[in-house]
Amino acid sequence: MWPADALKEWHDFYMLVGTAGATLLALLFVAVSLGTGFLTVERQGATRTFMSPVVIHFTSVFFLSAIALFPSHQAKFFAALIGATAVIGATISTYITVKVVRTDMTNYLEDYLAYGILPGLGYLALLTAAVSIYFEKDFGLYALAAALLLLAIVNIRNAWDLTLTMVQRHRGDD
Repeated sequence: MWPADALKEWHDFYMLVGTAGATLLALLFVAVSLGTGFLTVERQGATRTFMSPVVIHFTSVFFLSAIALFPSHQAKFFAALIGATAVIGATISTYITVKVVRTDMTNYLEDYLAYGILPGLGYLALLTAAVSIYFEKDFGLYALAAALLLLAIVNIRNAWDLTLTMVQRHRGDD
């Protein structure tokens, strides 16, 4: 039964990536709880633009890794879950890219890439993975792994950026 047999070889990878995604998501909640003075009504737009997508991306990494660890799969159902995640994530990433480029909260190319464009590319890779897995092509598992790594790495950077921003603003280093 494809991809269940093929996914057995990927077990450790998905265990590691899923655990990392869940752990980083939890640490982000800890960072937010420590920076409660930063998250005010006046900064609600910044929170939705920068913080919420990071939570969504880490959740996607965790969710898809957990799904990949299910003991048995039907290729079409597995592909459908990946595809649905990809469509939702790509839609959010497109919206966030527009918001980040239009905002005056940042003028850094790195932020445009890390908060909008690179996650969007990760979700397009997930869509590629979904189509490949639907047609039972081994390439899909590699595309899935690459997309999850891209989302995890980019959002580690984003979580670090958000944490530094909260600390600096909390200290008054605007």
